[in-house]
Amino acid sequence: MDHTLAIDAHGLTKSFAGQGKGASPVKAVDHIDLAVASGTIFGLLGPNGAGKTTTFRMLTTLLPSDEGTATIGGYDLATGQQQIRASIGLVGQLGGGDPEATGHENLVLAARLYGLGKADAETRSLELEQTFDLTGFNSRLVKTFSGGQRRRLEIALGMVHHPAILFLDEPTTGLDPQNRANLWDQVRALRDQGVTIVLTTHYLDEADALASHLCVMDHGVIIAAGSPAELKERYQADTLDAVFLELTGRTLRDTGETS
Repeated sequence: MDHTLAIDAHGLTKSFAGQGKGASPVKAVDHIDLAVASGTIFGLLGPNGAGKTTTFRMLTTLLPSDEGTATIGGYDLATGQQQIRASIGLVGQLGGGDPEATGHENLVLAARLYGLGKADAETRSLELEQTFDLTGFNSRLVKTFSGGQRRRLEIALGMVHHPAILFLDEPTTGLDPQNRANLWDQVRALRDQGVTIVLTTHYLDEADALASHLCVMDHGVIIAAGSPAELKERYQADTLDAVFLELTGRTLRDTGETS
């Protein structure tokens, strides 16, 4: 086992029953390999239905794989599910938390569910509120939070037990540009603290800004992998030089500028 890898997966496969009488099974994930270095941000890109969320669900023990092997944080996916769950955090597309409770109450409850005593749960909640800039409003009910505030709380909930690996499934979908940028800063800060982060996203700029390594999925298979710079170099489109013209009276004058 390579101890420099937070996730080491080989041949992961998952099929679902087809719709309609006599329909063939649908292979949502088809024998994919993943290697995620510890302490990095790893991005998984692809359109809806590409298999990203199914892959996440397998890696986080929420869905059994049909084939393949994997180690998560050094624990075997087939035999060490309890240890894996204790060492990872997960923030799904739909988030989590009770909208009828305050942000602080949500954090304390999550900490208690992970086995912290009352005093330690209170201390950990206050730490996370400061880390994720929640202190100014975390006494309010979650249902009154903005989208960016709620997403920061959800990531704090995923970090309450000090996980070594954090899974973020489309963490900035629906956020405005300012809240997206703020959340990017929070994700980078977690990486700088040594947390391994695995995220799915539809946004190419987000993957480029955050991830050190990317895998692109489509129809259940990985169709491209590498660093953002490598993928841009490999798949860049042809460039076009444009000559800008200025309208002066009834004639067009070449400005000599190109782009």
